[in-house]
Amino acid sequence: MTRTVRGARVLITGAASGMGYLFAERAVREGAAAVVLWDRDEAALSALTARLRAQVMEQRSASPWGGPTRSPSSSEGRPGTTVHPFVLDLAELGAIAQTAQAVRKELDGVDVIVNAAGIVRSSPFWEHDNGDDTRRTMLINALAPMHIAREFLPAMISSAREARIVTIAGGTGAGAGDVGAVHSASVAAVVAWSDSLRAELRQQGFGHVRVTAVVRPWMLDGAVDPLLARVLTPERMADGVWKAMLAGRKR
Repeated sequence: MTRTVRGARVLITGAASGMGYLFAERAVREGAAAVVLWDRDEAALSALTARLRAQVMEQRSASPWGGPTRSPSSSEGRPGTTVHPFVLDLAELGAIAQTAQAVRKELDGVDVIVNAAGIVRSSPFWEHDNGDDTRRTMLINALAPMHIAREFLPAMISSAREARIVTIAGGTGAGAGDVGAVHSASVAAVVAWSDSLRAELRQQGFGHVRVTAVVRPWMLDGAVDPLLARVLTPERMADGVWKAMLAGRKR
């Protein structure tokens, strides 16, 4: 899995928009065995599903090596990527368990988890509503990735297949930032969890399951990478995250 997700079963949360959308397209383009899409926006999810399934059909009739259609070098006739959409709200932890059970019933598990869903409440802490803002931010940004991983990790561990868990932690690292105290707390929590989970897997001899945490620049469109001095677009960011995930990098 160091180069592509070909043949893998990939689960993407927040798949119907933003970077999740880009990850879904890439998984299909690389020939994943199955792409599982989780999002709360049913209309956007339906549109993405139709687009990806059309992409699958185009790939199956393509001749990637320049050979004529239906030749041995054609993709036609080979098993195509299956696309599995699920509508759910990640703030409902019970829905995560139920949907994970449905995924296991269809696919027997997943090999790659991409936690791309997340929310930001950037107002001062004292203007946050405990239920609508504080609780929801922590549920979606911090607890949901943990619950999702817990649903699929046992099968990942017992399998000999390479497996990956990558979480887009958010716009700040473990510390104060200008995007809100609760958001910063959710990021700190999920980064610490990722680090500890990675260490536990390694210590127990399950190094084939690798965990990556992504702390991205707060202003994605137009943000400048201070090391490379180049503008970070969503496409460039998604490409970097994908490569880091495949390589099993820590951050």
